[in-house]
Amino acid sequence: MIATLLLLAAASAPVAPKPLFRDPVHDGAADASTVYDSKAREWVMFYTNRRADLPQEDAKDVRWVHGTAIGTARSKDGAHWTYGGTANIPKSCTGDTLWAPEVQYLAGQWHMWLTVVPGVFRDWNAPRFIVHLTSPDLENWTCGDRLDLGSDRVIDASVIALPKGGYRLFFNDERQNKAIVTADSADLIHWTVGKRLTDTPGEGPKAFRWKGRWWLISDAWKGLLVMRSDDGTAWTTQSGHILDTPGTHPTDRAKGQHPDIIVAGPRAYILYFVHQDGEDAARTNPDWKRRSVLQIAQLQEKDGVITVDRNAPVPVRLKPSRLKPLRLKP
Repeated sequence: MIATLLLLAAASAPVAPKPLFRDPVHDGAADASTVYDSKAREWVMFYTNRRADLPQEDAKDVRWVHGTAIGTARSKDGAHWTYGGTANIPKSCTGDTLWAPEVQYLAGQWHMWLTVVPGVFRDWNAPRFIVHLTSPDLENWTCGDRLDLGSDRVIDASVIALPKGGYRLFFNDERQNKAIVTADSADLIHWTVGKRLTDTPGEGPKAFRWKGRWWLISDAWKGLLVMRSDDGTAWTTQSGHILDTPGTHPTDRAKGQHPDIIVAGPRAYILYFVHQDGEDAARTNPDWKRRSVLQIAQLQEKDGVITVDRNAPVPVRLKPSRLKPLRLKP
């Protein structure tokens, strides 16, 4: 009887398509952050809207990853997504290039931490900083402060609430060999930089609580690096990388990059972006590999080790719930 009910529950869950989402404007969706809008009863995704269709003047021209807006998409079930245009981000505190939104509901309102590059550049040699914005409705955003993190090259925020008050930020400091670093705050305004967590370079950290542990998954550019902690202080790095081996589906034939995590009870789903090297169109159009799509897979955990089968069908069972803060030690 129980087995039958489980099968029926699985059968009733919508199976996510591949790709999960493709940006209809520039075809360069990346760096997703996904939250539930309880008023609209919809899931909302914010993502970096890379201009993958912009012609390059030469192979070193990276203007296509600059001049980027933040795209949005909405879904009733977490499996089928509809493009919602670009986010209403004020330019007065940001700039021409917006990357890697991190959206959270904390202290009674919506917050966004956004990586800003002040201009459009042909190369990677430009300052980058993180800006804090707030919103009552996920539609209209108000400028907050630029975070002082002791570096002129910081990107990719991930923020969690501490159980005894205060907050922890995970970010990438490019001046420390692109290490993942932490900072703590009592008010979401003033931050004290803390530990460097990684010895190897990487970016796009995502911190979350799941199955009695704390996890940090980040983009190591050769798949995703997984770290776990029982107390939030001592971290163990999992050997190898997940999503390092290309999948079999035509839109999933490259390494997974820059994760987002949705925890739904006992299940956890990973959203990641994939460059389109493996699509048939890339054989005749070398520029096609710059295009990227968002995919979803379900995480599996056994004995403290996370694995992902990116080729398996993904029945998406998302039920919004109040998430408990991570019990990290300050």
